[in-house]
Amino acid sequence: MIRFGLIGYPLGHSLSPILHTAALRACNLQGDYSLYPVEPNDLPSLRDVLNKIRTGELTGLNVTIPHKQNIIQFLDELTVSACTIGAVNTIYLKEDKLIGDNTDAPGFLTDLNGFLKEDTDLIEEKDEKSVLILGAGGSARAVIYALQNAGWAIDIAARRIEQAQRLANRHLRVIPYDSFHISKLLSEIQLVVNTTPVGMSPNINASPWIDGLAFPQGAVVYDLIYNHRETLLVKQARVSGLRATTGAGMLIEQAALSFQLWTGQKIAHNVMLDAINETDH
Repeated sequence: MIRFGLIGYPLGHSLSPILHTAALRACNLQGDYSLYPVEPNDLPSLRDVLNKIRTGELTGLNVTIPHKQNIIQFLDELTVSACTIGAVNTIYLKEDKLIGDNTDAPGFLTDLNGFLKEDTDLIEEKDEKSVLILGAGGSARAVIYALQNAGWAIDIAARRIEQAQRLANRHLRVIPYDSFHISKLLSEIQLVVNTTPVGMSPNINASPWIDGLAFPQGAVVYDLIYNHRETLLVKQARVSGLRATTGAGMLIEQAALSFQLWTGQKIAHNVMLDAINETDH
């Protein structure tokens, strides 16, 4: 029996059990996927759940907020990408060592590139691809890593400037999260990525986009939030004539990569997509 799980808090919104159960079924594997809600400062419980991998009770774990960074202290090794990003979302055992990996970055980039295919004129005609990232928390780390490797020029709008500056380097600019500073960039921006939790269920009537601020003309909007079919940010962008998407595709791509790390089996995108579409989220 193959057993997987997810560590985070809260977990009531998670679609991961649905995705991985569908993957197991498609591969004719016997197994299950359980949720392990661990409150933000409960480090002993984090260690206890990780020990389930060491003892063989679990094959692998996913990690979501708020533990993508604080779980690192309990791992034996990190992959290069997880180390560079500074966050882990996938854990497995290799040669008796707990390995921390990050499938968020490639999952995000794969889904984004697929979504941008219809906008090749928007991207390819520019000398430099420019993105505005909303937020500088743990979710932003993987997005920044992916976009930097893909050659994007990055601006981060953050309310906690010091936190954002820790992510910054010569390829990154950090600006205050306000209308005055963001409006100065609107003519340059081709992509907006929301990495904040604003708009996540149950607060579906909230948006990270500042009231009264115009969207950058002709840009694409990508909202990492996935637990509502159309977030308020996505609705606002579409009303303004922009193409926009939620993070459901990223969720599928990162899950498929985690599943492959745990089982060695590649899973078709449509298997997980169909499982999501059968649920009402």
